[in-house]
Amino acid sequence: MNIKIRWILALTATVLMPFTGNAAELLTLEESIDIALKNSLTINIAREGTKSAEAQRKEAFTGFLPKFNTSYSYTRLNEAPFSRFQGLPPGPLYGMNGMEIPAGTQDNYNWTIEARQPLFTGGGLIAGYQASKIGEEAAQIEEEAKKQDVVQEVKIAYYDILRTQRIQEAARQSVEMLSAHRIVAQNYFQVGMIPKNDLLHAEVELANGQQSLIKAQNAVEMAKARFNTVLKRKIFTPVNIEDILKYQPYEKSLENCWDVAVKNRPELKIATLKTAQAGKLVKAARSEYFPTVSLIANYGRFGDNPSVTGSNFKDAENWYVMGVASWNFWEWGRTKYRVDASRAKENQAADSLKEMNDQITLEIKYAYLILQEAENQITVSQKVIEQAEENFRIAEERFKERVATSTEVLDAQTLLTKAKSEYANALGNYNISYARLQRAMGIISR
Repeated sequence: MNIKIRWILALTATVLMPFTGNAAELLTLEESIDIALKNSLTINIAREGTKSAEAQRKEAFTGFLPKFNTSYSYTRLNEAPFSRFQGLPPGPLYGMNGMEIPAGTQDNYNWTIEARQPLFTGGGLIAGYQASKIGEEAAQIEEEAKKQDVVQEVKIAYYDILRTQRIQEAARQSVEMLSAHRIVAQNYFQVGMIPKNDLLHAEVELANGQQSLIKAQNAVEMAKARFNTVLKRKIFTPVNIEDILKYQPYEKSLENCWDVAVKNRPELKIATLKTAQAGKLVKAARSEYFPTVSLIANYGRFGDNPSVTGSNFKDAENWYVMGVASWNFWEWGRTKYRVDASRAKENQAADSLKEMNDQITLEIKYAYLILQEAENQITVSQKVIEQAEENFRIAEERFKERVATSTEVLDAQTLLTKAKSEYANALGNYNISYARLQRAMGIISR
């Protein structure tokens, strides 16, 4: 018999093991953020943008360095070059008239290597490099901004789960108290102490409470689904997070928040850098008004065979060094139009920076006011809960003493549930609003 029992227990443990292994591990906010940052496609896109900007900066730097090129060619003439004597006066050499003397080869092989070093480009190279360097810095800050966006999304989804769970708990407690009251009402009705209408009222309120609990449970499941979406996990992945929902008074003024944003908001930094970059691009366009000066060094080899070892008519190698100044002094206004276009983009960037300042100012003020509103609601809700609990206690005692009706108890219970739900909402909204204010200031962190 004992052997049979042990076998049944072993089989049960084997069957249940996969299910117990699927239990969701407790996730902290920091761990959730780490997962989201690791899986975020938005950050991967921004990271690739940073790599692209870095490559463009390195490409621009190569403009300062000498350029090397080489070529190898083969030319076959229809006949070997020659020189013919003509018009010689009578004398000893007169007989050479019409004589042809070879002056070259029919097969010609050439190999050259050239180095070209720019010496002066009107400031175009420097301006282009500075513009690409600013672009790289802006891309790095853009990547940081995307990280802050992801952190904000995680915090909002995280706090939303906690908020809905608090509301679900309030609904569950309400159902328990309504069930207890329904039992009391049933006992009172059976002994004729209350009319049937009071019992029916208690049953209706219990049904309504159960429906509210179902809605609260669905809200929790939707919040968890959104959380999984933000973390780029499968939507049905079990979620179990640490409850850190709490209230900490925020003491900074609106002016202090703006000062912090001016120093830390990545979008402001990016807009400022884009304005500076546009200014550098204007200088790069204006450089075409000036000539360019380059130093060229050339080395070549010639021959009548592929090894370019020379011929009977020409040395195998030659070289030269040359300075070249080039100036496109007339292009029908092309450079002017390019400069005008660059200046227009610079003006656009400057106006965008001003617009960004206004938008961020409004964003900070809105987030700050919403945070204050949630903070005030927390204070009020805490007092309302205390009053509603006392009201429910009194109503319940009076009902037991038969000096209050069942309706008064149910109304007190409704007020208590509403107060707890509003407090949970206020606490969740406060933490969410605080995360949004941090993002508006550019200092949101893990």
